[in-house]
Amino acid sequence: MTRGLHADYGAEFETRDGRTVVAHYGRPERTHLAVRNGVGVIEMDYGVVVVEGADAVDFVDNTVSNRVPAADGEGCYALLLDPQGGIETDCYVYSADERLLCFTPAERATPLAEDWSDKVFIQDVSVRDATDEFAVFGVHGPSATETVATLLAGASVPETPLTFVRGSLAGTGVTVVATDEQTGETGYEVVCAADDAEDVLDALLTRGTPTTPVGHRTWNTLTLEAGTPRFDTELVGRVPNVAGVRNALDFDKGCYVGQEVVSRVENQGRPSERLVGLTLDTVPDAGATVVDADGADVGAVTRGATSPSLDRPVALAYVDSGTLEDGPDLAVSVDGETVDVTVTALPFVEGSGRSARLPRYSD
Repeated sequence: MTRGLHADYGAEFETRDGRTVVAHYGRPERTHLAVRNGVGVIEMDYGVVVVEGADAVDFVDNTVSNRVPAADGEGCYALLLDPQGGIETDCYVYSADERLLCFTPAERATPLAEDWSDKVFIQDVSVRDATDEFAVFGVHGPSATETVATLLAGASVPETPLTFVRGSLAGTGVTVVATDEQTGETGYEVVCAADDAEDVLDALLTRGTPTTPVGHRTWNTLTLEAGTPRFDTELVGRVPNVAGVRNALDFDKGCYVGQEVVSRVENQGRPSERLVGLTLDTVPDAGATVVDADGADVGAVTRGATSPSLDRPVALAYVDSGTLEDGPDLAVSVDGETVDVTVTALPFVEGSGRSARLPRYSD
């Protein structure tokens, strides 16, 4: 990561799974509101797996939950599942000339590359963990299009989500992706070679329209307000239909690991649980129990925070589907006390965009 330049802007760092990331730049609630009202720039914490060869598209398509596009400049959001249908990783897969670029949670890149390499037999496919070769910067907010358009040379900003263009920025080659708007705001990701990262970040922060550097604590509250399920808190181990991430599923494609479970849950018409929004008066811890009026356990909180936009606590939680049918009286256990909660439609905050990951269910 571009630690020196981040430090120049007052970054505070933290370690996640052995990796250093920017936690915040001081008063993360202020940078949060700066994104909601303008534009912010964050260095994303992706792992990158590169798959090359004549059979690359078919190889990856056979393993993931969504249809992998073959056309250059297109991408998709997809999942890899275990045999029980639980999510092992999520990823963005982009078709780039003769190769696929797969952006994963950083800790999942190495095991994914190793697993895929072990499964290559007679196919014309090579797989490698290329995380150290790339840097990715997210540009999010209602002014994001203006910011990127001002700086990008040689191409127009992409419009369709998960498509990309190639151009130059700060005199270096970049790829610009139109995101699926995880923050609930218009968003792009600028991908460059790791060696060019400092020049690209400096340009994003100092040239063109004013931008605000953003850390991962602000990313957490932005995505929470947008109702976006994140891999480490809402997705890992969950069946996709339960998480409501229907944008990661193609129900018409051929067999992949976990597909039978996904199809069975879909055919049942109602998953056992749903991911919902909660508003309450105190921030609950992840894992806090959700109870009904009789005190029975009916769910659990995945994450919560004080919403800078609403100036009140909000949370995401998995709750039994049957319990939700009658507009129930629910509560959450916080510090040994029971706190009433209100099930709240997602997103908590409407922005310039709408997260494609907003939980959706078939019934």
